[in-house]
Amino acid sequence: MMKKIVALVLVLMIGNACILPPPKQKPISLDSAWKFINKDSLAFASPDFDDSGWNKIKVNTTWDKQGYPQSLRFAWYRIKVVIPSSLKKQAALQDSLIFHLGKIDDFDQVFLNGALIGENTRSVPPHTIADNTFKDSNVSYWDVERRYALAVDDPRIRWDQANLLAVRVYNWNGPGGIFSGDLTLSMADISEYVRVNVRRNQFTFGNGQARKDIEIKNTAEAYPLDGLFTVKVENNLDTTLILEKKWAFHLKPKEKRILTFTFPRPKQSTSIWYKATFRNSRRSLYQYEGVPYLLTPPEKLQPQINGARVYGQRVDKPFLFRIPASGKRPMNFSATGLPQGLKLDAQTGIISGVAHKRGSYDVLISARNALGEDRQTLRVIIGDRIVLTPPMGWNSWNVWGLSVTQSRVYAAAKAFVDKGLVNHGWMYINIDDGWEIYGKSEEPKRKSNGEIRTNKKFPDMKQLSDAVHALGLKTGIYSSPGPLTCGGYTASYQHEAQDARTFANWGIDYLKYDLCSYRKLMNDQNNPLELLPPYQKMYKALQTVNRDIAYSICEYGLGKVWEWGAKAGGNLWRTTGDIWDDWERMASIGFKNEQAAPYAGPGGWNDPDMLVVGWLGWGDNLHYTNLTPDEQYTHVSLWALLSAPLLLGCDLTRLDDFTLNLIINDEVIAIDQDALGMQAVPVIKNKTIQVWKKKLADGALAVGIFNIGSQTTAYALDLSKLGLSRQMRVRDVWRQTDMGTVTNTFNTILPAHGVTLIKLISAGQ
Repeated sequence: MMKKIVALVLVLMIGNACILPPPKQKPISLDSAWKFINKDSLAFASPDFDDSGWNKIKVNTTWDKQGYPQSLRFAWYRIKVVIPSSLKKQAALQDSLIFHLGKIDDFDQVFLNGALIGENTRSVPPHTIADNTFKDSNVSYWDVERRYALAVDDPRIRWDQANLLAVRVYNWNGPGGIFSGDLTLSMADISEYVRVNVRRNQFTFGNGQARKDIEIKNTAEAYPLDGLFTVKVENNLDTTLILEKKWAFHLKPKEKRILTFTFPRPKQSTSIWYKATFRNSRRSLYQYEGVPYLLTPPEKLQPQINGARVYGQRVDKPFLFRIPASGKRPMNFSATGLPQGLKLDAQTGIISGVAHKRGSYDVLISARNALGEDRQTLRVIIGDRIVLTPPMGWNSWNVWGLSVTQSRVYAAAKAFVDKGLVNHGWMYINIDDGWEIYGKSEEPKRKSNGEIRTNKKFPDMKQLSDAVHALGLKTGIYSSPGPLTCGGYTASYQHEAQDARTFANWGIDYLKYDLCSYRKLMNDQNNPLELLPPYQKMYKALQTVNRDIAYSICEYGLGKVWEWGAKAGGNLWRTTGDIWDDWERMASIGFKNEQAAPYAGPGGWNDPDMLVVGWLGWGDNLHYTNLTPDEQYTHVSLWALLSAPLLLGCDLTRLDDFTLNLIINDEVIAIDQDALGMQAVPVIKNKTIQVWKKKLADGALAVGIFNIGSQTTAYALDLSKLGLSRQMRVRDVWRQTDMGTVTNTFNTILPAHGVTLIKLISAGQ
């Protein structure tokens, strides 16, 4: 993976008012006239350095979109600006000069006239010496606004003269540079001293009501703050105003206040709009969030067998499959027609053993409790192929990053059972980077016989795998064909066969193999002839061990991996760079997989990266996903249509009702796990609407209608665009309800960034 750790600020900066008059100052724009060089030297910070040969660059988009490679690590931006003393004379507050530098991907050091003034979101005092390292470089600040403050008498400021502002950027991976635009230089506004923690996406539900608590705090040492805070709750589909409430506030220095409001719990797309206005400031600041609403119906108490209807295992390899069945416990299971060598635990539904004879076996499985019984046919194929449906599971990276531990991994496995995810087909518990010995450590990286060692966070990998297997789940691990992983830990270079044997001895069922440092050994990172060999080498090693290990190729879509991933032995291959919980990022990844569609199918899947729902963090500091509920429905719907691996990346011990409801919808999962294995393709794409269709094994069509625009939209889908000319029955997949029949047109209303996911079945079926 291309490591992109997120440090998100979950507080909303808003303004207030005090007794001072409104300011007259206008910020100085820093959006143009920047110069750029894709090299690194601290000499570039000097105001006397000659940058006449540097290139011009924009600061409203990343440098890779301006012709510079994503692999670029260090680069510098420089701009000259006159800072007039009139700026402070016209300001309501005359104590601080603020540099608003937008968002920078990933790390930054900011210099004024050769002196360091800020680093990675923190202002630094005068005479701070810059060095060649970045503090806290295991945490990326790509999505945090850079705001650096200097006292008006700071010696680093040259009032009424030209000042040289220089920004040194280090890019961890992927897009890089200053990219958000709206860079300004201004005096501090009174709003700088107020923080409102809206606790994004966190609600208390009960008795049909939703409750929200907000904390507003004055962080100033001396200024009292006055203002008006307004909340509006609105139905996004019909624009009905559900609630409007206003609070006038007066906060003394360091004082805080809790604002609470309640409203009926919504059953449709709903948003909350926050607005702050201030008596002594021209600023009115806004924020909004979506309100979680549940679409998946409650689970039935009667047994229901869920998940894939086909499962593959190689001959003479350990077999492990847990029958996914929801319903009231206790429950008894049976299986008729199992291949010889396999056995079923009737209490847990876990099928295990070793099958020695090739063949395709239609196994009649049943689940029974006191309220009834469900029977389904599971086709078990013992042969040469595995991963006949996209893997479903969990990966540690998007939640714990390099702070992953053995106890956290097992807690995820236990949560799969305790929260009931195993009853819906979720199977893999995958450890990502951070389990190995750190590359720069003096500690031995391998044992005397060459066997790779785990770090102290993972005292017993075999014991962990055994414990996960006992739950009927599978264990995954992570490595790289290079000398080091993306996080700088020991990898498998020149130890491929040995590591494959070690993984097998530990009981590993899944390997994510991340290109990482191997790129330094390549001449052309987009050349399949260079990309194939390291992946084929590990694949051959995996074929010699005594267990099946699903093989995940992770090289970010380089060299059109979908065209050669199967040849390299992959069961899934990343088609993109890393995902994070941002609408633009998720949508740009999800809606650009159509060229890879012909290459997906049973045994080999296009992988657009993990699901960014629930509590995320890429480290110890977690936050709730920044995707709105509508965006999360789009996210999961699109991944299901894409036949994508469904790998959660959240803290499973903190699953809220909405996230759990989102990931246990069996009809949505069935679209992803459909035995035919065809990936959806778009049939309509315009600026606001995209329609994707997927052919299913039962002859039906799964159709996703997506509103990628920013406004609620009514849409009429012409069924002829889907190749349909007959009457069709319509099934609302998320609500699991029939919607009647249509002949020519299907009508729907879509919230911004929302989806309607339907199944179209011939009326004659």
